[in-house]
Amino acid sequence: MWSSSQASTRGVVEMGRVEAGPSHFPKRPAPRNPARINLSRTHAVKPCAAGEHSGISVKCNLGWSPQPSPDLRQHFRGYSSASEAVLTSQSDFRKLFVGNEKIGVLLLNLGGPETLDDVQPFLFNLFADPDIIRLPRLFRFLQKPLAQFISVVRAPKSKEGYASIGGGSPLRQITDAQGEALREALCEKDVPAKVYVGMRYWHPFTEEAIEQIKRDGITKLVVLPLYPQFSISTSGSSLRLLESIFREDEYLVNMQHTVIPSWYQREGYIKAMATLIENELTKFPEPQKVMIFFSAHGVPLAYVEEAGDPYKAEMEECIDLIMEELEKRGITNPCTLAYQSRVGPVEWLKPYTDETIVELGQKGVKSLLAVPISFVSEHIETLEEIDVEYKELALESGIKNWGRVPALGCEPTFISDLADAVIESLPYVGAMAVSNLEARQVTTSTWPAKLCISFAWLVKRILLLPDALGLGILCPTK
Repeated sequence: MWSSSQASTRGVVEMGRVEAGPSHFPKRPAPRNPARINLSRTHAVKPCAAGEHSGISVKCNLGWSPQPSPDLRQHFRGYSSASEAVLTSQSDFRKLFVGNEKIGVLLLNLGGPETLDDVQPFLFNLFADPDIIRLPRLFRFLQKPLAQFISVVRAPKSKEGYASIGGGSPLRQITDAQGEALREALCEKDVPAKVYVGMRYWHPFTEEAIEQIKRDGITKLVVLPLYPQFSISTSGSSLRLLESIFREDEYLVNMQHTVIPSWYQREGYIKAMATLIENELTKFPEPQKVMIFFSAHGVPLAYVEEAGDPYKAEMEECIDLIMEELEKRGITNPCTLAYQSRVGPVEWLKPYTDETIVELGQKGVKSLLAVPISFVSEHIETLEEIDVEYKELALESGIKNWGRVPALGCEPTFISDLADAVIESLPYVGAMAVSNLEARQVTTSTWPAKLCISFAWLVKRILLLPDALGLGILCPTK
């Protein structure tokens, strides 16, 4: 059973090594009611365990904090993962782990251009990340020149998208507000802490946040990626960058720190999502006839099947938990899951959002409530891709009533639960002699065939089809 004491499905961990190897992710339980997601054929959510895939996987070989002292053991019961610790005395616990420490929380996110002038350099940063475009080893020296070329070619079209939502991404403003709300929630729970925002591809960059953390003299740091479900292309990329920063700085190597890798199972998050869905359903003329349509950001299929990325399994379990919570409230609407934002020549997770919308219309669905399940902040994928493109497609496909659940933003239950996750992680913050988190997902021969971009194909695409320069992109422009 999941509970509010669960900080992560893989536990709260110190930054250690993430490497390719046999799958060591814990097996996921089968969805509690697979029949609930009732769209036929590939649209059904199937029981899936990340640890069941053969081939490459991302293995968490992580350094755990030392066992708590006898004085601390009386305050919580030991479990196989830190996230399952059950605190018996919150007030005593806070005194023990806060004390005179300077506690910091680092929120990680992708970032997004704040003005139209920011679009091209933002795209350059995005495409220069080898986790976004994977070139064969022989051609990796072309990563930055290629990123420059693609960003210049794609910038005009991307600017149109950002212009349609106000001239820039609201992601930084929303994330800053979430950080302030989290700081206030921690203070209310008697845990004074400073909260920092580190973006992967735009200001404030992760490097900028780390410099401020050092200037503030933080002694205990909790790293919290703002991605409910873990993926090697989102949290994994941000954590790999963070490790490279830690490895080169003596202060950071010796600073006590821990990571909450994912938190999609947390009770507060699940209840907050269910409440948003419940509120939006009431706006339909016949709420009980609405199809709940979860749309998640996609990743290439090989990341799941070949690399053991737990993203798909975590997403399916997350939706099952949300629907379970809705059932407790007497809401038994049908639901389905699809994946959006696919680009490039490789196969991505299916079913695709656009194709699913068309099929739902053909099946006679008249009311659809879109739920952006992998996003906690509004950005171009919700404001333009879902609100404009997918809504228009739905209406053209015969769907009469359209609605969309807002992103969580600063929803109070959600923010309070994030604060609890931070507090629950504090017993597991420990110093490491060497900080060595590495995401080496591309070390075997199967990756070039599955995910790396063929240089010949790349040149052909560049010369013949500029608009298809999404290539092997794993993350969209935020």
